[in-house]
Amino acid sequence: MVMRSYRSILALILAVVATVLVSCGSPTVKVPPSYSAEQIVQIQKLASTVEALRDKMPVLADKIQNQNWTDVGTYIHGPMGELRRNVSYLTRELLPQDQKAVSSSATDLFSSLQNIDVAATKGNYQVAVQNYQAAMKDFDDILQLLPKQKGSAVSR
Repeated sequence: MVMRSYRSILALILAVVATVLVSCGSPTVKVPPSYSAEQIVQIQKLASTVEALRDKMPVLADKIQNQNWTDVGTYIHGPMGELRRNVSYLTRELLPQDQKAVSSSATDLFSSLQNIDVAATKGNYQVAVQNYQAAMKDFDDILQLLPKQKGSAVSR
């Protein structure tokens, strides 16, 4: 009988200890990284330089349309030449999960511009037009992936 009461007391103590441990333990909540207001301002500042270059793309379209191949190459290496640097600065300001997507679209954009340059060298209108359209899509993809400030909340 004494052994039976020890078992009951031991079971009761273990139940109390288990209850206390379960109730005191709480899962750690990971807060996803987010952008500060200062980071958003810096990103928007850098994004405006990329947007300005995107706004210059119709000039390239005109040069392709007129098949002015020398000017196409000059334009890609001239005014569009700073694009790689600007996108690189912009990408470094982003959170790691956003960097991957922007870097991928940027790589596609640079590839399209390079293909336009090669098409201009060969005088290949069709390839130049196709790659121009791809470049415009890549520009838009990059700009869509950037975080934006809405009121006090950050969104995309």
